[in-house]
Amino acid sequence: MLKTTWLSQLKMKLFSYSSKGLQGKQSLRCITLLSLLAFSCNASAELPKQQYTADTLATGLNSPWSMVKLPNNTWLVTERDGHIVIIKNNQQTRVKLDFEGLYVAGQGGLLDIVLSPNYSESKEIIFTYAQGELDANRLVIAKATFDGAQFSTPKIIYKVATDKDTPQHYSGRALVLPDNTLLFSSGDGFDYREQAQVMTSQLGKTLRINLNGTIPNDNPFINHKNPAAHAVYSLGHRNLQGLVYDYDTQQIVSHEHGPAGGDELNYLTPSTNYGWPVITNGDDYSQARISPFREYPGMAKPTVDWTPSIAPSGMAYYGSKHLAFPSLQQHVLITTLVDKKLYSVNLANGEFTQTHVLPEVTGRLRDVFVTAEGNIAVLTDGKDAKLMLISPK
Repeated sequence: MLKTTWLSQLKMKLFSYSSKGLQGKQSLRCITLLSLLAFSCNASAELPKQQYTADTLATGLNSPWSMVKLPNNTWLVTERDGHIVIIKNNQQTRVKLDFEGLYVAGQGGLLDIVLSPNYSESKEIIFTYAQGELDANRLVIAKATFDGAQFSTPKIIYKVATDKDTPQHYSGRALVLPDNTLLFSSGDGFDYREQAQVMTSQLGKTLRINLNGTIPNDNPFINHKNPAAHAVYSLGHRNLQGLVYDYDTQQIVSHEHGPAGGDELNYLTPSTNYGWPVITNGDDYSQARISPFREYPGMAKPTVDWTPSIAPSGMAYYGSKHLAFPSLQQHVLITTLVDKKLYSVNLANGEFTQTHVLPEVTGRLRDVFVTAEGNIAVLTDGKDAKLMLISPK
């Protein structure tokens, strides 16, 4: 169990790292926006320009977290209690998977779902979920195969090495990178925010592994004396829940929850320190200052800051290959839990213009997914949630 104090954390040496690209050189953009003003001013812009329809694909979902579309037009939706909802030919089937040690409490449970890059041949699906019990729990990565109706028993391929005794801030978002490694986010555990700055802890980090659970030999801290650091890709995160790859500029984009304010959008690069909790634009829920610093040498400031908080949840990249809504190309789409809206952020114009899109899509929004054709699926949150698909007329 972790029992590190904030006082001791202030005494530790803060990290300053140079950034290098995953495949060639990547640039780290450190443009901090006056987000509330910009956000309000752009909320009335009209994107997309095309007329569209919103169809309901599934209803009655029980606390869903994420979804994916298979090549045969089947949808799979994760529910936090360990069920997968299979949506095919306008029919819903709910299947309970035997996730070893699944811990359903607070924000814990079954979380993300992504396809293996060779899914068409292997039928492998990757899951993230909370495992353990209140006194000791952690995020894990598991894989299972799907035959179109049933799943194999999920097999754990990686466990976050640092246990905690809180049921909050798992993060749990996963992304298969172009080199077929898996990047995923591990939250700070809420009560253990100082651990985000400790290299020997896997809390408050993004971690990169091979698809068999081993550690890539080009990870930035692979030569650290403590094996827990070998999987670390970036550090200084709070509760990262958006993780996408912008294939147009070959950069990784993330977003994460701040406390009371200080939600962030960042470009992720290996070994970079994103500052939490040493720097943040948010305050504690009591309105107390978390840190006296809004910036600090060697720590990346957010590309976009949302204060007050919008509570970003899912995120999808709408790239140049997506053709259904051309006006959204090179934008990220972001679902929100507090603002209860779907927003786009323009990554191509250099100003990160933010727009409220698809106003018919309202309520607590949990996740967003862009299909190969460029249609947009949105998953709502809660005990009676639904999956919607937006497509042009």
